[in-house]
Amino acid sequence: MGIDLRDLSPAYQVKAMQQLAEQNRQRAAAKGERERKYHNQKDQRPTTSGGAVRFDSRKEARRYDELIALLHAGQIRELRLQPQFTLQEAYTTPEGVRVRAIRYQADFSYLLPELRPYRTETGVEVCDWILVVEDVKSRATKTRVYEMKKKLMRERFQIEIQEV
Repeated sequence: MGIDLRDLSPAYQVKAMQQLAEQNRQRAAAKGERERKYHNQKDQRPTTSGGAVRFDSRKEARRYDELIALLHAGQIRELRLQPQFTLQEAYTTPEGVRVRAIRYQADFSYLLPELRPYRTETGVEVCDWILVVEDVKSRATKTRVYEMKKKLMRERFQIEIQEV
């Protein structure tokens, strides 16, 4: 025997819905689960040292697999996970208020060879390596804060963030 929410007054309907939502949160916490903001599923990959690299999403883990293959093939080098860039240093206002630094944390960065190699004076063919910064994005994760930091990266470091 159950109670139909429509039989309750509007104030009690709201209260009942809040209690049901809280019960669902408690059940999820008891199972060790947590509601994720963007409905992503965490994933991990084994490392050569026997550890594991954890990723915020399966999409990010798949991109890591692709970059590792490119690294082993020699097509990229110096792959870094979660590199940080300081967009604005911390400072203290004249009133003595401390303002924290603004930082951007990308998903990956690596060096990619420039398309046109050139010859040095000694005749040796070399190529320059260009820094590539990547962020795995979906429509939901392209927030206003991300867009602002993307513009600051372009202005401060002349780096275009590659969205995957």
